[in-house]
Amino acid sequence: MRSRTSILSVCLLCLAACVTIPSLPARAAGAGAPFLESELIFPLEAWHNHASCIVETPADDLLVCWFHGSGERTADDVKIEGARKRKGAKSWSRRFTMADTPGYPDTNCAMFIDPSGRLWLLWPTILANRWESALMKYRISSHYRAEGPPKWEFSEILHVTPGPEFEATVAKALPRLEKLAQDANLSEARRKEVDRFLGELHQNSTNKLYRRLGWMTRAHPFVLEGKRLIVPLYHDGFSFSLMAITDDWGATWHTSTPLVGGGNIQPSIVRRKDGSLHTLMRDNGPPPMRLQQSDSIDRGETWTPVTDSDLPNPGSGAEIISLRNGHWLLIGNDTERGRNSLAVQISDDEGGTWKWKRHLEFDPPGPEAGSYHYPSIIQARDGSLHASYSYHLAKRNLPKDADGDPAAKSIKHARFNEAWVMAGDAK
Repeated sequence: MRSRTSILSVCLLCLAACVTIPSLPARAAGAGAPFLESELIFPLEAWHNHASCIVETPADDLLVCWFHGSGERTADDVKIEGARKRKGAKSWSRRFTMADTPGYPDTNCAMFIDPSGRLWLLWPTILANRWESALMKYRISSHYRAEGPPKWEFSEILHVTPGPEFEATVAKALPRLEKLAQDANLSEARRKEVDRFLGELHQNSTNKLYRRLGWMTRAHPFVLEGKRLIVPLYHDGFSFSLMAITDDWGATWHTSTPLVGGGNIQPSIVRRKDGSLHTLMRDNGPPPMRLQQSDSIDRGETWTPVTDSDLPNPGSGAEIISLRNGHWLLIGNDTERGRNSLAVQISDDEGGTWKWKRHLEFDPPGPEAGSYHYPSIIQARDGSLHASYSYHLAKRNLPKDADGDPAAKSIKHARFNEAWVMAGDAK
């Protein structure tokens, strides 16, 4: 087993762990002069660190979680880690374990603070090193402000039980999916692969075990009017999405109708001023690669047919939130290929147009390009914006750790304001 820390990792902190890029002195966090501050949460290392989520606590501290291990698709040493940044602190705490199921990989974690001030951690445990074997879990803590990991007073399985309409909804969507495949101008080999997938899609939708396992979190859960909790879920086997819903804070759960499209996964939810919900989803389907979208007018119970948006997506997670001034903010990779470009965009007309864009990370495409992806974003009480994301440098020409592996991966945190985004990229 490799060591998870090394002297070299500490040295690599000088490479990228303390990056501060202020545009101008900040007079206020949410408005005023543009600013950006960013740093790695821990030094670069060879171990895989991915899929973070960030929250702000009632004490104005920051808490970030992510999964860490030697490879979630093959290894069983993957666990959920976390770190804390105190209000006013310059650095992050030591890492600590938030969830670790012995002998199983724990992966795509999500957090939120409920209206009672409790911290929720939701994540899937992978039972058999296949995404289709994911089992959703969650924990709740009222004691998470002291040093070290939260003290969990409640842990439970989130039993995802699709309703009787699940199979019918999938069957109804199949003709539309077949037309999408026909219009995509696929190669003969790719077309056979898609035909096989669509056949399995219908068959698996009738399998009670298959449709109850495999669901995973990615973006923040969504609290609607302080009462309803909607947990956005996706399934890599079905390659579409579903919402888990509770109106009694986890005592009982039910699911929405499935959001069935051309490979729409990892949904993120935002609420319009008229009360309807809008979701953007990663594109796992055939070209053109775009964030996919759907709407709900009944508090997340049912959703409109999934369609492509105008927003490029390379098959990577994105997150959308509504700011307190009514603007929408979207963070994600703004390309059709590659995760070398991570952008923040702002809309003042609820996604009709995205007038402002600025890049948190950008490398020219090629073998030297890094991968900056799976972002999580919040607006803090002081108005500032906080993002966390996977920060993976290209492995070529990097220093090696004690085991001879390239030290290339960490989780990065960035704090900035709307004014910084609206100022645009430097010319």
